Amino acid sequence: MASPDPIETPPRLGSRRRLGVGAAIVLVLLAFAVTVGIGIFRGTTGTETVTTTPAPTGRASAPAGAGVYVHVAGAVRAAGLYRLDVGDRVADAIARAGGFTDDAERAGVNLARAVTDGEQIVVPVVGAAPTAAAGGATVGPLDLNTATREQLDALPRIGPALADRILAWREENGRFTSVDDLGSVPGIGDKMLAGLRDLVRV
Repeated sequence: MASPDPIETPPRLGSRRRLGVGAAIVLVLLAFAVTVGIGIFRGTTGTETVTTTPAPTGRASAPAGAGVYVHVAGAVRAAGLYRLDVGDRVADAIARAGGFTDDAERAGVNLARAVTDGEQIVVPVVGAAPTAAAGGATVGPLDLNTATREQLDALPRIGPALADRILAWREENGRFTSVDDLGSVPGIGDKMLAGLRDLVRV
């Protein structure tokens, strides 16, 4: 007579709990392994997050003490000593001094000229002869009909002898009616006249 088939007994409750805890541990370990693997992969490919400081915008900071000092005088609203940046122009200096006054001879200064340290910029008044700045340099076009021997001598390539010839020509002919009249003075050729054209007026 055959023996009856064994009867399956249901798993105990404790065994199920152990299986559930084991599965959870396996899942946690698997997730940890995946995280570590992603980190290793990023490291090998050079992927990296870097925090950078934005570069400053605008004009680069000038070294301490860089700058020039100019004395602005004459027909400006606030004459005085002003500190400007290297490379600034006469226009910048006049702007710092409050701008021209109503009676300023605006054509008497070269606004585009770069300023130099220690210079004096004198803005003439309308109708007045240009004044000599400190150091003997004349600021603005020199009036050929009122210029002195010393003022003419200060012009480029004009020495005492040529200055005397200019004065002699003026005495003989009454006055200069045009800058081109300088070409009639002995010793002044076309090349020299071209170099003086922006420095003198009538």
